[in-house]
Amino acid sequence: MPEHHEEGQRAASGIPTAPVAPTASTEPAPSRDWVREQAERNARYAPILPERVRWRAVVIFVVVAMGLAWVACLPLWLSGEGLGHPLFQIFAVLMMYTPTIAAAVVIVGVDRPASIPRRLGLGPLRPFGRTIGMSAATLFAFAVLPFAAVFLGAALGMIQLDLEHLSAAQAQLQQIEAQAGPGGTAGMTPQMLLLVSIAAVPINALVSSAAAFGEELGWRGWLVPNLLPLGRWPALLISGVIWALWHAPIILLGYNFGYTDARGLALMIGFCVPLGVLLGWLRLRTASVWPAVVGHGAVNTATGTTLLLLHVDAQDVQQASLGTFLGIPGWILMAAVVLLIVALGQFRKQAEPGVPWKPAHEA
Repeated sequence: MPEHHEEGQRAASGIPTAPVAPTASTEPAPSRDWVREQAERNARYAPILPERVRWRAVVIFVVVAMGLAWVACLPLWLSGEGLGHPLFQIFAVLMMYTPTIAAAVVIVGVDRPASIPRRLGLGPLRPFGRTIGMSAATLFAFAVLPFAAVFLGAALGMIQLDLEHLSAAQAQLQQIEAQAGPGGTAGMTPQMLLLVSIAAVPINALVSSAAAFGEELGWRGWLVPNLLPLGRWPALLISGVIWALWHAPIILLGYNFGYTDARGLALMIGFCVPLGVLLGWLRLRTASVWPAVVGHGAVNTATGTTLLLLHVDAQDVQQASLGTFLGIPGWILMAAVVLLIVALGQFRKQAEPGVPWKPAHEA
């Protein structure tokens, strides 16, 4: 009788059988610690982007962000002082953090991802070199583009620069002296002010990034990934329009473009959509929100610095805005950068933070 039949009869009759010696292929059962570690690893590194748009979460996010933006700017409207309010900068910074609050509301109450830092692009910062390198390149690019835009605007005849007398820098020095009193500028000339301001753009951009973080954590950190199931282009374009309309509480006071009606909002859409495409691409390309934060801070800083190059008496607010990075020259340059990214095949590339995910049995 074959051996396996004998073992079967012994087992059926209750006769104990000899233990089978473990073979080379037999592996011990995994320990509880190992199983727990693998489960935690999979939760950390598994794909984190949503598979479908959760419209309820998106609507709540937009309503909270826009509603709180109006609340933050309400004193500007009620006082009648608008942009001239002495605390305008404080209210503006408070407004910039309303998208972060909106993101926190939906994450806690509606959309609860497996990893909040990964969903928002906060971390892990791996590979570290990619995140730092892209952030540094973004800082440089977005510090240069606004300066290129004003020279393009001048070449197109949209604005007039005053590189000889620096009337805009002189006007700013006079304003500083009026606020700080005689000697407030310590003998600084317009040329010195311009050089110091340009040299300080990288440092000031990083400082400005602290406020820009409040916006980027919401717009690029949360909204873009949660619209991504619609497709890359729809997600970037829709989020850019929403971002532009969120600025309404200050745009309708004349901020940036000098218009207090729908024209100001239309121009803001023209600016925010291409910039949002670039910042959103950075978010998806690096799986990190930090390059977008740095880029936003650099744009805010460099754009303000370029105003020192303008001729203060040659154009009004509307003309100056349309001829700078905020207007048509900026739109042209940003569109050119987007086309370059697409041509190089970089637009469709998307990264995941950290090491590639593997199931537990393959780890």
